Amino acid sequence: MFAASADNIVTGSKLLMELLGADSSARAEIAERMRAAEHAGDDATHAILHQLNASFITPFDREDIYRLASSLDDIMDFMEEAVDLVVLYQVEQLPKGVEQQVEVLSRAAELTAEAMPNLRTLAHLPEFWIEVNRLENQADQIHRKLLAHLFNGKYDAIEVLKLKQIVDVLEEAADAFEKVANTIETIAVKES
Repeated sequence: MFAASADNIVTGSKLLMELLGADSSARAEIAERMRAAEHAGDDATHAILHQLNASFITPFDREDIYRLASSLDDIMDFMEEAVDLVVLYQVEQLPKGVEQQVEVLSRAAELTAEAMPNLRTLAHLPEFWIEVNRLENQADQIHRKLLAHLFNGKYDAIEVLKLKQIVDVLEEAADAFEKVANTIETIAVKES
């Protein structure tokens, strides 16, 4: 179930990439597909929590299962929010550097999808959480550079507010990937 949730996040990250190359007329349709992916993520999370609540014995601690499911859901929520804001704010052009943010999220999504099947055996997971933490540090650097770029005086105040909210939400998605990695590390330590 976690693997299905993570695969859906990969779908979301691909939609983010697609948004970057789309003109404003195509963005509403991408946002609609992202909304559908976010709803699929909600359904996956609810299925995990339903199974958790129906199970007397769980493969690992209930709190960790809940935290992992919630964190995966948060990632999808943040990505969907970013796409929705681009459409709602009618942003014509995203600032240079957003593509780097999205590339980091895309790589973290792929790594997360690859790691989920390994929860059964807990094999090869240290490489996952180390790389996701490295990617989150990279995302922090990109975020700070984007903020500096936004505040350099080339944008009007309203545009800065719109763009800042979008890049902040993308940063929250990167933070949520780190939370997933940290939860998986906690599970691996407890189960070893």
